Amino acid sequence: MRKEWLKMLGEPVPGTLKTPAELAVFEAGQAGEKVNFLPDPALGEGYVLDEMPEGGFRIRGGSQGLLYGVYALIRARAAGEPLPAGLQRPYYPLRMLDCWDNMDGSIERGYSGRSLWFEDDGFSYDPARIRQLGRLLASVGINVLCPNNVNVLEPAQELIGAFLPELSAFADLLRPFGIRLMVSVDFAMPLREGLETADPLDPRVAEWWAEKAGAVYAAVPDLAGFLVKADSEHRPGPSAYGRTHAQGANMLARALKPYGGRVVWRAFVYNCMQDWRDTATDRPCAAYDLYRPQDGRFDDGVILQVKNGPYDFQVREPVSPLFYAMPRTALALEFQLAQEYTGHQVDIYAMAPMWREILDDLGKQRVQAIAAVSNLGRDDCVTGHPFAALNLFAYGLFAWDPDLDPGQAIRQWIRLTYHLPAEQERLLGCLLADSRQVYEQYTAPLGLCWMVRPETHYGPSPYGYEFSVWGTYNRADRDAVGIDRTDSGTGYTRQYPPHMAAVYEDPAQCPENMILFFHRLPYGYVMRDGRTLIQRIYDDHFAGCEAAEKMREILEGLALPPEDRKIVLARMEMQLRNAREWRDVINTFFRRFSGMPDALGRKIYE
Repeated sequence: MRKEWLKMLGEPVPGTLKTPAELAVFEAGQAGEKVNFLPDPALGEGYVLDEMPEGGFRIRGGSQGLLYGVYALIRARAAGEPLPAGLQRPYYPLRMLDCWDNMDGSIERGYSGRSLWFEDDGFSYDPARIRQLGRLLASVGINVLCPNNVNVLEPAQELIGAFLPELSAFADLLRPFGIRLMVSVDFAMPLREGLETADPLDPRVAEWWAEKAGAVYAAVPDLAGFLVKADSEHRPGPSAYGRTHAQGANMLARALKPYGGRVVWRAFVYNCMQDWRDTATDRPCAAYDLYRPQDGRFDDGVILQVKNGPYDFQVREPVSPLFYAMPRTALALEFQLAQEYTGHQVDIYAMAPMWREILDDLGKQRVQAIAAVSNLGRDDCVTGHPFAALNLFAYGLFAWDPDLDPGQAIRQWIRLTYHLPAEQERLLGCLLADSRQVYEQYTAPLGLCWMVRPETHYGPSPYGYEFSVWGTYNRADRDAVGIDRTDSGTGYTRQYPPHMAAVYEDPAQCPENMILFFHRLPYGYVMRDGRTLIQRIYDDHFAGCEAAEKMREILEGLALPPEDRKIVLARMEMQLRNAREWRDVINTFFRRFSGMPDALGRKIYE
């Protein structure tokens, strides 16, 4: 397995190490650093890192803190950066990586090969490769891994049953890295084992889950808890019994409470059988409408996991209003590293600038935990595209410190992964920092979502989702485009605090990169720079494609390792084909509807 950003660590991690503190000593030796370790259990995951006057370094911390301190030292020294000063603690205690792996070895929305740990309906892995993965995750502070898909498919229900011995052995592999497992569970599992109901208020169901929790924690005593997708996209849930999500989640949380486990309950719930003729129902409203009335009714052992936007990891969405509406409920912020809608780990898409925007809008204090859908797989490069490793790296750093400057994360990753001349380092850093904007320019415009091919979510299909059951519409016609989500439309803007709603309500104030998310506008609408809406769409798509061509020129001039250069340039050619297709399809789509030509006379197909 590739070492990615840890090339300075020569030897694989031996299987004889059992604790993070033992691993910290080993890693310091691998990096050639002289370190005096001062265990301080009270610090837990925290650490203090000092340089000694006589040479070498001193790290004080809990067992995990010592390990995180060593990795911080290694990263800073290898990147030529100052050491972190003072006491360092992670902002979020749960920093989760959710893997959508199925036990047959496939990965839902996976773009890096098959599963690293499942095949043929069972566990199947190279222990050395799992330890190397644990090393990568621990080096950026990720401390929880959920190995199985939230859409729990056969036989993954048995991870908390027949597969408990294998789950325990897998947990043993990751424990020295300070990583605990979490398991996705099927809410209806009691039905599989003979009960006639999964009603969360039925005492027999509560007793069944309590007994199951006891068996699970006997096998994996440090399990972080259960991850649950319920009443969503045909998954079973408490609504089948007339119960609320709070009642369903609380029942599970009470089963885990004696062992310190938490229930992470996904808030991705909406009507996935919508009639496209229904213009009153608005999918982005769904989570707020369901969960806002339940604020304060979830037990302390429940964390409600909310996607960053109200739709589904689209290129441009506003922050979900649910984050502002649940002050009495523990919330987790969910990102997606897997590039489901952002280029399939073919197109370059660095996410750190997007996360900075989201956290600036949201405020880090509104959530108590953080999660991301994994971009891992069994390819030699575990993130598929070598540059997609940046998203895994930066996610860990953001989960530890949500005030992080994305430019710092990008720069550190480049320096740890590649040893480039200064000008090449600068060029690659700028390319990565701008890559999200480039992708956004040549794909769905100005906050419109769901213009991708429905079967793959890659490539353009502006009407592919328009008449579907998924609530994914742009309502483009010959006069206008976009959804009116203001008070006079679907009312979605009312879900935000008044100061935000006022901005989104007014086209003159609404951020223009989201204006078609919130407003239905005629093609001749004049933007703030004097261009018409249709001209802005044309210009963005030509500019995005041109920027992608410039990216190829930059990449061709970089002194990347031969293996990475081959992958990067091959995928850049695929990205260019994708960008051109998006440009031509979207521009032609709107040209045909609007009847308005490009003011600059560029080629748009009739």
